[in-house]
Amino acid sequence: MAIVTVFSGSYCHGDEISQKVSEQLGYDSVEEKLLEITADKYGLTKEKLLKSIKGQATLFNTFTHQREKNIARLKLTLAEVTVQNNMLLHGYTGHLLPRTISHVLRTCIIGNFDFRIKQAAKEKSISEKDAEKIIHKDDAERLEWTSYLENKPPYDETLYDLLIPVHTVSIDDAVESICKYASGEQVCPTPRSLKAAEDFIKAAEVELALMEEGHKVDVFSEGEHIVMTIEKDVLRMKQYQNDLREIAMSLEGIKTIDFKQSSKFQASSLNPWVNIEVPPKILLVDDEKDFVQTLSERLRTRNLESSVVYDGEQALEFVKKDAPDVMVLDLMMPGINGIEVLRKVKAEHPNVEVIILTGHGSKQEEETAEDYGAFAYLRKPVNIDILTRVMNEAYQKINRSRPKADNNQGNKNSG
Repeated sequence: MAIVTVFSGSYCHGDEISQKVSEQLGYDSVEEKLLEITADKYGLTKEKLLKSIKGQATLFNTFTHQREKNIARLKLTLAEVTVQNNMLLHGYTGHLLPRTISHVLRTCIIGNFDFRIKQAAKEKSISEKDAEKIIHKDDAERLEWTSYLENKPPYDETLYDLLIPVHTVSIDDAVESICKYASGEQVCPTPRSLKAAEDFIKAAEVELALMEEGHKVDVFSEGEHIVMTIEKDVLRMKQYQNDLREIAMSLEGIKTIDFKQSSKFQASSLNPWVNIEVPPKILLVDDEKDFVQTLSERLRTRNLESSVVYDGEQALEFVKKDAPDVMVLDLMMPGINGIEVLRKVKAEHPNVEVIILTGHGSKQEEETAEDYGAFAYLRKPVNIDILTRVMNEAYQKINRSRPKADNNQGNKNSG
């Protein structure tokens, strides 16, 4: 029989429907078991795994890739139980199953917004206004997950075989529909589909081995043949492929490896600062000391030296004595917050280009920052290549606005 996955919006009777389907089909509901097995195997907690799924990564995730590692670990655990069939996944993990496994009934349970608000208000004995806030937060978590995996919204019908609108369908009718389709010929296991489930294990093993070494690469397996899809440009691509091949070939059961380029592949400049004769003066402002020091080190690997201060008052004192060209500024800091620092810096030193880098910003703060003259507004965690590109663009803007004599003089001094 088929594997059933159920992904539901909050306050859509997802738990009740899944439980009844599991009982009626005689299926084992394995979502919680997957989390427990993965947590035990890799020395994690279920809470940490759930945070990875929901996108609640730490500020250091850009450097540690802990979220990606945890998801790769969960995927391997899922792959190892997928060969069992006759199971139900209610939650997020069903989206990790590859489409090559055709004996999967992918189900989405969702109700319209009014239905969900009323349901939440009733269940939690709260106002509809408070219920609306809860649902928005829940949907944001689901959007983070499906965007990360599929680049699609969570309730996009193309992600599922069966979409059940519970504002018009009863719980019993929903259960009946899922059980009916789960028993249909279209999702019956075939030799090819069962082989795809076995190949999923090998692909997940390779993917995790690569991720443990800091390489996020999509992997497809067909028997002893592996195909790796690379989504980004890197220096010395041939050497990079050889490194990936060496990691994969250290695993058993792999004979051949091919590489292909993702449709999302974007080649980057080898060095965005190559045409800059005078290096920019950079100031990093953030009260998270470990984060900002690590960021400074990462910039140094790109030949960008930076000064670091840890609060708004220090930033204003620094700018008063030696105004930087580019400032990377956090918003949430003790004492003088980032918005006030931005306002004062742009008022007194309009040529300083300020890039906001925050983990707690809002749309209103983004608009305020734009009004005060921020060059860009980025959210943590940020890809270091994106940050350096934006910094380069800010510095190019500064150079264009400088008189030619100033630029020439700067070039002479640099020699």
